[in-house]
Amino acid sequence: MNPIIHPLHTDIEPPTELNNPFCYEPHPLCLLAAEEVKKFVRAHKELLEDAERGEMFGVLIVNTHPLGVGFLAAYAGLLAHRNDWQWFVPPVYDAQQPDGKFKTEEAHISAINHQIAALEERGEESETIRSLKQQRKKMSNDLLLWLFEQYNLINYKGEVRNVVDIWRDYHNSPKLLRKFPLPPGGTGECCAPKLFQYAYQHGLKPLAIAEFWWGESPKREIRHHFQFYPACNGKCKPILTWQIAPLQLPPAGGVPKSASLKASPTGGGLVGAPYVQTLFTDSQIAVVVKPEGLLSVPGKTGEVSLYDIMKQRFPGATGPVMVHRLDQATSGVMVVAKTEFAYKQLQRQFENREVKKRYVAMVEKREERREERTYAVGDKDTISLPLAPDYLDRPRQVVDYEEGKPAVTDYEIIGREGPYYRVVLTPHTGRTHQLRVHCAHQDGLGMPIVGDDLYGFHSDRLYLHAEYLAFTHPLTGEKMEFEKAPDF
Repeated sequence: MNPIIHPLHTDIEPPTELNNPFCYEPHPLCLLAAEEVKKFVRAHKELLEDAERGEMFGVLIVNTHPLGVGFLAAYAGLLAHRNDWQWFVPPVYDAQQPDGKFKTEEAHISAINHQIAALEERGEESETIRSLKQQRKKMSNDLLLWLFEQYNLINYKGEVRNVVDIWRDYHNSPKLLRKFPLPPGGTGECCAPKLFQYAYQHGLKPLAIAEFWWGESPKREIRHHFQFYPACNGKCKPILTWQIAPLQLPPAGGVPKSASLKASPTGGGLVGAPYVQTLFTDSQIAVVVKPEGLLSVPGKTGEVSLYDIMKQRFPGATGPVMVHRLDQATSGVMVVAKTEFAYKQLQRQFENREVKKRYVAMVEKREERREERTYAVGDKDTISLPLAPDYLDRPRQVVDYEEGKPAVTDYEIIGREGPYYRVVLTPHTGRTHQLRVHCAHQDGLGMPIVGDDLYGFHSDRLYLHAEYLAFTHPLTGEKMEFEKAPDF
């Protein structure tokens, strides 16, 4: 048997259709295959040491008729500085040959880097440095374009295309292509494209795929030891959409949506709208408790939002106008403006950070997490991690010390139940997914919020609740405070 196709000795029935690599629960066969990968890596010290520093692995269950089912294994990029470990599938294109064009040109670019550094250290004239930097940029862009053109991928029909053509066909937005004329670095080196490439090259039928992270989390992204992850939107989605079509691929990540909440097609009301508690209402504002699973404002799916419910509940108001938002998966206290005057006054308070907010969350410390940090009830501190959107893998946010916006959160641990900690979170800024990233990131709390599908682990809901909101009444100037404890 092919030494790269590994047998699985099991009575588990294989799936009849390939799972969606962007949205899945690992098939039991994938779980078995992942354990075989772990055994192999642990048996090789050099591989294990590199994996401990952080590496993504993938497995693809394939039909090996007439022998039954087996699996292919892959790692992203390089493993222990190599891309040719025989137990794993090979790269789509091998750019690591010492005498090959890529390594040769890379050495030339590196020499220019050293030359620029030496000139800057000696304080040489800037015109020479600018010229060298322009030369370096052109050489880098030309080399990257050449490299991507060598990545010739195969799809389920047996068609062959390179990564650049796939990227440009997939993204029909001129604005995005102006900003990203070439795919992100490393495109084609992730696990999934390599696995499908080998399967199609050898006439194997893909049955199930899964990818898992091993080791320390990267500094920008959030990855948990031995957690399974969907394929990424930025590098993999354009390739896989072409490679494994006609699968209909929904957006990756996020949280389960309440599909039953739909606006009535006849305009006669809201079908399946959840109960929304009102804590206060007058001519200017309403303070309500948004349940988890409800959008704050209308989206693209036609689901009912809090805005829709407020519009129906207060038909005589000139509003409602949504002053702020909570993530769909987050529950808690919100203020809604009923008039344009109230909206402008409240908006100013939010912009000036005069509005006080407090959240309660359940976070989890899993046994497989290897951080040695421990917490006790009463511990408190401040997390300051700048955040930026991951433009090629929305809606994820990343920690970015160079281009990220400041994000600051106070936390206090107020309870513990086994591996779960109850935490009070007080944000001083309002960045997208701020609390979720600050809890999950290794340089933050280091414990994801329970049910956070994007940055942690799946559960029945996201255990994050906005329990306290304080602001100044837009008309009377009275200080308003509202509190609603979570139901978890």
